[in-house]
Amino acid sequence: MKNHKPTILVVNDDGITAPGIKALMDVMAEIGRVVVVAPDSPQSGMGHAITIGKPLRLDQVEIYEGIEMYRCSGTPVDCVKLAVTKIFKGKKPDLCVSGINHGLNNSINILYSGTMSAAVEGAIESIPSIGFSLDDYTLQANFSHCLKYVKEIALQVLANGLPTATLLNVNFPATADIKGIKICRQANAKWAEEFDERTDPYKRPYYWLTGVFQSNDGGEDTDVWALDHNYVSVVPVQFDMTAHHAIPVLNSWKFAV
Repeated sequence: MKNHKPTILVVNDDGITAPGIKALMDVMAEIGRVVVVAPDSPQSGMGHAITIGKPLRLDQVEIYEGIEMYRCSGTPVDCVKLAVTKIFKGKKPDLCVSGINHGLNNSINILYSGTMSAAVEGAIESIPSIGFSLDDYTLQANFSHCLKYVKEIALQVLANGLPTATLLNVNFPATADIKGIKICRQANAKWAEEFDERTDPYKRPYYWLTGVFQSNDGGEDTDVWALDHNYVSVVPVQFDMTAHHAIPVLNSWKFAV
């Protein structure tokens, strides 16, 4: 780790007053100087959305004593972009951490997650970045059993760095009986989705998204397996979405133009 006290950007998608971000900023304050930039309202499921076509608001607020905090009217990715350009003014923080999310972001959930997209944006900006999530969707979620792991993983990233264009997706089981940390791959799993159709007072249909998370992966090296067996799952993630293994296949095609 560098000799100076590291500067740590803390973001989330559950909103600036969520208990998860309070737990995360408290741990990060033990490590370095904390700057929080978070949405003014919940932004779960926003993925890598950014705000285009309307203004963004960024206001400094005093919610917790001794913590520099900013409330943003945009998405989690907007929070990171504004932090880098307007708060840090191009001088990158030493670490970007996102969460702790109320609910898992394992497997395919990373594509939908505002928590992970904020961390991805940090990595795009060449900031070592980590997303943290807990398998508890309630506002009363207990994060206490996660905190020593959050701190240790953050310290390891600060000390060792991360491979180029890579970030970490860290998920915690709900149980306090954690067996340890597993370095994993993303499981092959998806949501079997349904839309619950209802009728409003004007007899017009509307829909609520529902579904069941289904794993199609029996491997014991996945994040789903790790969490099911009470391990902390750590998945290295890249934002280069090129299917490199498919390039030779496509090069074998004979285009008739």
